[in-house]
Amino acid sequence: MEGCRVLQAESKNVFIEGIGLVMNRWTALQMAIENEWGGRSSRLKAQQLAADVLSWFTQTKGPLYIDDLETILDEGMLSLNTEIEDNSIQDVCIYVAETLMVVHEECLQGNYRSVQILRGTNSNQALRHCVEQIVNDHDDGEDDDSDDNIVGDASQNSNRTSNQ
Repeated sequence: MEGCRVLQAESKNVFIEGIGLVMNRWTALQMAIENEWGGRSSRLKAQQLAADVLSWFTQTKGPLYIDDLETILDEGMLSLNTEIEDNSIQDVCIYVAETLMVVHEECLQGNYRSVQILRGTNSNQALRHCVEQIVNDHDDGEDDDSDDNIVGDASQNSNRTSNQ
């Protein structure tokens, strides 16, 4: 079944677009680029982060753990000097990682719904949704360290996607 977990050509192109859309709507990342918080090479660092994300999804052998993706995103933001003491960057990294996992899973199934939604939103809408999601997650008091942090079979993730 693992052989079926490879993105087909069209799906890979849509997924690459999805990564770009998510990154372009990530306010902290865009501010770091515009203000060169990571130095003159801030834009290159952001492009490398997107490439690292794509590589992680396409080159990882075995299951994809969301914690690993969160680490990649967090390290990318740290390279841009965006560490904030109140953990807000980490909270947004979690949201971005969840979004990317959903987009990836949908693309594996040939479903481009999330990418289509991202195409139709602007940065402010995406940020507002992101903030609402973070607030709701904290209010729910749910434990984020559950088994949902691993990408399992497609039916499990379809259920998770439809609940969001």
